[in-house]
Amino acid sequence: MTNSNVLIDILKDQVKPALGCTEPGAVAFCAARAAELLACPVEKMELVVNNNILKNGMSVGIPGTIERGLDFAAALGIFCGNPDYGLEVLKTIDGPCISKSREMVDAGRIKVILDKELTSLYIKATAWGEGNISEVEIKDTHTNIVLERLNGHITYQKDQSFAEDQRPNPKTEDIRFRIKEFTIGQLIDFANECPIEDLSFINDGIEMNLSLAKVGINEDIGLGMGKHFKAQITDAFSKAKAYTVSASEARMTGYPLPVMSSAGSGNHGLVAIIPISVLGLESGVEKDLIIRSVALSHLVTIYVKVHLGVLTPVCGCGVAAGVGCASGIANLKSGTVEQIEASINNMIAGVSGMFCDGAKIGCAYKLAISVDAAKDASLMALSGIRIPSDNGILGNTPEESIRNLAHVSTKGMSNTDEAILDVMIEKCV
Repeated sequence: MTNSNVLIDILKDQVKPALGCTEPGAVAFCAARAAELLACPVEKMELVVNNNILKNGMSVGIPGTIERGLDFAAALGIFCGNPDYGLEVLKTIDGPCISKSREMVDAGRIKVILDKELTSLYIKATAWGEGNISEVEIKDTHTNIVLERLNGHITYQKDQSFAEDQRPNPKTEDIRFRIKEFTIGQLIDFANECPIEDLSFINDGIEMNLSLAKVGINEDIGLGMGKHFKAQITDAFSKAKAYTVSASEARMTGYPLPVMSSAGSGNHGLVAIIPISVLGLESGVEKDLIIRSVALSHLVTIYVKVHLGVLTPVCGCGVAAGVGCASGIANLKSGTVEQIEASINNMIAGVSGMFCDGAKIGCAYKLAISVDAAKDASLMALSGIRIPSDNGILGNTPEESIRNLAHVSTKGMSNTDEAILDVMIEKCV
């Protein structure tokens, strides 16, 4: 497999449609698969999740409903979820499904348990019905099923000797980690030199995310942040920010339109795609360069997320997708490799302290901050300003800065998620 093919496979693996917030979506996916495996009506279900899944699933709206919560997401997965749709598992929900889900939740037949000892993404759904028990476990990524049991018997276990059609695809399994084989300079070269037809799928994400942005900016949704920023549009940059905020606000309130995610997150996808697309379209940039710049934004976002981890104490929209966005903006404006790399260092210097306190409507404002910071980081770099490596955690290269950021996030902030979640749970008592 050539290096070009590896990066194309990484993009196709990590840039996928998602309906609603990915954590409730992952829970619905796991519950749907447990219900499917049980093959009879689910009488009750128990969910075990790690800190991050609970943190990101407590306050965010569920698409097509006015509901929130992992228990409701699981119920929807049981009654109308289709695991074949992945993170779009809930795209077929309807009124009767919502009513049945509400009845199940109100009856206390879904229990969510937090396991604070789990250090990475984890969901386990156990379903009971007609004397049968099914179990489905997800680890590390949102749809990565690693184990299935029916009545105590293993029916699927990842990397074990089962039927050929049950085995994971070796071409894509953990393909995202191979991005560590590349330098940022190589990602820049690939994005600008790859045959444009190989990147045509990137345009699907541009159109998808701009569609939700237009809904958010024109309809009365959420708190009205989209309308607020719309009223402040004076140039291409302010329009890019308004569109990004509007899309996030619509998504976080549960508007039933999918978005193109990036590195496992829908909001990451909004930051990685919308600002660059709006800037390019408003400035009359050729469509091919917009696509290439968005592709670079995705690749840098994935690069940062692979180092940070799937769910982290720091806000991925700012310190992963925001970094990707800064590099994409610099590329859109014909920056050199050195200037694009400087935009990454500048961005990390500015937003590395933004922490994640769960998925919610307020994330839309964090996206606004990320877009502003990405704009400033890239424009400074294009003007010859690069914050030097003797500043804080910055390294001599963008790769080193990213590794340093990951070290602070994974080692230095190991108790941050638990502290944030303690505050969030205390408010609900």
